[in-house]
Order: sequence, then C-alpha cells, then structure tokens
Amino acid sequence: MITFENAKQLLEKYHQEHLLQYWDVLSESERSQLLNQIEIIDFSVLDTFTRSDDPASERGVIQPMSAVTVSDIDKNGELYSRKGIEAIKAGKVAAVLLAGGQGTRLGFDKPKGMFNIGVTRELYIFECLINNLIDVVKRSGKWIPLYIMTSEKNNADTVNFFNEKNYFGYNSDYIEFFIQDMAPSVDFQGKILMENKYTISTSPNGNGGWFSSFARAGLLRKIKDTGVEWINVFAVDNVLQRIADPEFIGAVIESQMQSGSKVVSKAAPDERVGVLCLEDGRPSIVEYYEMTEEMRTLLDDNGELAYRYGVILNYLFNVKKLEEISIQKMPVHIVEKKIPCMDENGELVTPEEINGCKFETLVLDMIHMQDSCLAYEVVRDREFAPVKNSTGVDSVDSARDLLKKNGVDL
Repeated sequence: MITFENAKQLLEKYHQEHLLQYWDVLSESERSQLLNQIEIIDFSVLDTFTRSDDPASERGVIQPMSAVTVSDIDKNGELYSRKGIEAIKAGKVAAVLLAGGQGTRLGFDKPKGMFNIGVTRELYIFECLINNLIDVVKRSGKWIPLYIMTSEKNNADTVNFFNEKNYFGYNSDYIEFFIQDMAPSVDFQGKILMENKYTISTSPNGNGGWFSSFARAGLLRKIKDTGVEWINVFAVDNVLQRIADPEFIGAVIESQMQSGSKVVSKAAPDERVGVLCLEDGRPSIVEYYEMTEEMRTLLDDNGELAYRYGVILNYLFNVKKLEEISIQKMPVHIVEKKIPCMDENGELVTPEEINGCKFETLVLDMIHMQDSCLAYEVVRDREFAPVKNSTGVDSVDSARDLLKKNGVDL
C-alpha cells in the first residue's frame, strides 16, 4: 500500500493536498482506507479539466463504413471458423467481460450480472454469458481465459456469486477478476470532492478504462507471457452475446485489420445505438445523439441506410496495438453531475443542483485510435438482447422473448 509520504507527494503534484487535511483525527482503519483510495485513483484525468470543451465534441469528416455482411459470413463462414478455432487452440485468444455496473435500472441492487432472467427456473445474466462461452470451449476443445472487470462497489458480490455457483461449470482456473480504476469527482474549480473525512468521492473511470485497469492488475503481463494476441471485450448486459466467436475472430485475422467490432443493421433510422463509421479515414463510432437528421436518413446506392451498422459493444482488439495506443492519452469525457459531498463542516450533503464533474473514458474512443477495424455484421435476433430497462425496449421482457426464440429454456 502507498505510504503517507508518497500520497502527500502525489497530491501535491495535483494540488489536492486537502484530501489529507483530517489525517491527524483519523483512526488507523480510516487512514488505511484513505490511502487505499489514493493509490487506485487515476489522478491523470485532472490534467484534462482545464480544457474548455469535451475532446469528443471535436469531430472530423464522417463517412459511412462498409462491413462484412451476414451474407458474406454465410459464404466464408467455414474459412473464418477454421482460422478462429486455430487461434483459440493456439492460446492466442482471451476475453474480457465488462461487469462493473449494478442492476439499478432493473430495480435490483446487486451486480447486473447476478440478475435472474429466468421465469420457471433460475437463469442469471452471468450464467447466460458463461453458457455462450462454454459453447466455444466445446467447439474448440480449449478453455479460454476470461477476465471479469468489476468495480469497488460490486467486486465482493461478484466474486462470491461465482464461487457460490461453482463458476456455472466453467473451469475456475481460467477466470480472474480485476477491479476497475476509479476517477475522482471534482467541483467546478477542479478541487476533488470528499464524502467524509476519509472517503474521496469517486466513480468508475468509464468502460474505456478497462485496459489500464487490466494492466494495473498485472494481467497484461500475464497474457503476454502465455502468448495471447487477441482480446474479445464485451458488455455484461447482452444475454445473447457470443464470446470468443471463432467466425468473428477468424474474419478479423483474415482481414489483417487491427481490430473488429460486431454490428447489427439498425432497426430504424432513429434507433438509439452508436454507429460504426469512418472519421477522417479512421474507424470511429458516432453516438445516436451526435447524428444529424441527414446522417440518420441518408440512403446508399442499394436503398439501405448508409449509416446502418450499430455497435453492440463486442470488440476484438490486438494486444500489441492496445499496448501502442495505451502510451497515448485517451480522450477523457467530462460529465457535469449532482454529486453528494462533504461540506465545510464535515457533513455529507446531497445537492439540489449540479455541483461538479465526473470523468470517464469510453471504449468507443479505443476504436478511433486504431488504424483499421472490421465491421462484422451479426443477425440481431441471434446476438443482440440487451437488458437495460425493466420494461419496454431493451428490457428484461424483450431479452426473455429473444432467449426463448433462440431455444433457451427459461
């Protein structure tokens, strides 16, 4: 653990010495908790606070992007499958599950992956994902290393749950957990907020922070030592997510591109999904709220939406390229929020108005830092069943319907 002197030097560097102002009145356990927080906080995000604009708002020239379509995959599936299976058998593929969130929007105060989506039996979101990965293990005859990113808040619950459920039949030797780095919350002067005298106000540093967190946990060194060349990164909330999909891996390898992204054709021009496209000739993702009406409705020569390939947060990254871009500084998005914090009297207050900022990095920015990315179209009803809401669109109900449609017993 970081020492008091090291913490003091670090805080002086970022002009945040006030975090230690109550040190003399803290108990040993409170001091330990404070030092632990200081050690895992990514203070470098503070360097971006002086910028007047969110770097993501500075967009270049946007153009539509082509894809390996469903029909292309049907024609070349055997080749893709063979190449993907070869890579898996050779130990060149690992997977990272982004699972740091809670199921709050589902009315569930536990890690989202622990949510029971079954009807007549228990079937958890985590279980659906593990079952999908086991399908690939059966095809390849090879256990695939799975690294699960949790948060400070849900790590203990997640680890205990996997232990209780005996890892849903997966070989536990091939599953490891790591905690996402945290970013501090600040007031409008850039001063880090505190919740009490020994607790800093923090939040996870966004899904783009997975690689820095992965490396900090010593896992980058581990996978390099074992020969892993590709990492499949995916989100927890899509219960039909196909993980370490041999055809996807094989298609990216065959294309000789640096990365790949699974996409689905948009259901409608105004569907609320980010779209994979080109920005100044490089792969990029434009969020639905950034798209102009012209972009949303533009048709190509075949009468289809020009910007139609929606991302589903299932990416394949090359490890060497990830190391290269990790040296660069990822864009940091600054989000204004109402942040509960300690007042000058040492009391926790909940503001009625926006009082500060949080920082986050986004995995979509990692795509734009690549030289190339293969858009790989999948069949929506087979691979896209997000569980974001309790009812309505992208809900528990819609995901259950799609699971049933794919032969899953609920």
